[in-house]
Amino acid sequence: MNQTSSPRIAFIGGGNMASAIIGGLIGRGVPVDHITVVEPFEAARAALQTKFGITALHTASAALAGQDLVVWAVKPQSFKDAATPVAAHTAQALHLSVAAGITTDSIAQWLGTPRIVRAMPNTPALVGKGMTGLFARPEVNAQGQALIERVIGSTGQFLWVDAEDKLDAVTAMSGSGPAYVFLFLEAMTQAGVDMGLTADQSYQLAVATFQGATELAARSDESASVLRERVTSKGGTTYAAITHMQQTELPQHFIAALRKAEARAKELAAEFGK
Repeated sequence: MNQTSSPRIAFIGGGNMASAIIGGLIGRGVPVDHITVVEPFEAARAALQTKFGITALHTASAALAGQDLVVWAVKPQSFKDAATPVAAHTAQALHLSVAAGITTDSIAQWLGTPRIVRAMPNTPALVGKGMTGLFARPEVNAQGQALIERVIGSTGQFLWVDAEDKLDAVTAMSGSGPAYVFLFLEAMTQAGVDMGLTADQSYQLAVATFQGATELAARSDESASVLRERVTSKGGTTYAAITHMQQTELPQHFIAALRKAEARAKELAAEFGK
C-alpha cells in the first residue's frame, strides 16, 4: 500500500487483535496518520501511541468522519453501546467486525448501514500467522471485499464463507483452535517430563513437532490421514500411541469439543445481538 492508495481506517477498540492488524498495516506501508483508534482505557491508548505513533481517542468524535473502513475490535457485550456514538460519524464507511458471535443483522441495525463484513480471526495474527474467516453482506461490493482482503491479509491467511452461520464453524475450528494446540502442547510437555526430560526440553520438542508437522501438511497434496499412516508403522511406537488414542475415542471426543464451541458461538449471537 502506498500513500495515495492507502485507506483511512478507524479502529473501535485497541486491544490485541486491533494491535495485530495495525502492526500488519503499518508493516505494509499504511501511513500512521491514516489510522485512528477509539480506546477508552488510558493505558491502552498510551501503549498504542507509543508503539505505533498513531492517534488514539478516548471517545468517538467527528474525527471519525471520512474513514474508508471502521474495524470493530470490541468485546461482544460492549458492541451495542459502542455503536451509538460511532454510527453518527461513519454512515459512509465500510465496517469490519472481529467481535465474536455478533451477527451482521444486529450490527446493521445498530450502525444504520448494511455495508458490513464479519470476520473471525485468531491469535496467531499477533505474529503474522493468523487464519481469518470472512463473510460479506450482499451490499459489500468487490472493491469493498478487496479492501478487507488487504487489511486482513496483513495478519496472515483468510478465507471467505458464503453463509454467515458458517462463521460459527470457523470460530470452533480456527478461532478457538490455537487453544486446542496449546492444550496438546501442555500435555506433551508433561509427558516428556514424566519420561525424564526437563520441562524446557519437552516444550522445545513439542513446539517444534507441531511446527514441522503443520508445515509438512501445508506443503503436501496428501490428506492428513495419509500423512498419519506414513509415520504409523504397525507394531511400532507411533502405532502404540495412535491405537491408544483411538481406543479411548480421543478423535470423537475432540470432534464433540469443537461442536461445543460452535454451539457457544450461536449462543453468543443470541445473547449479545439483541
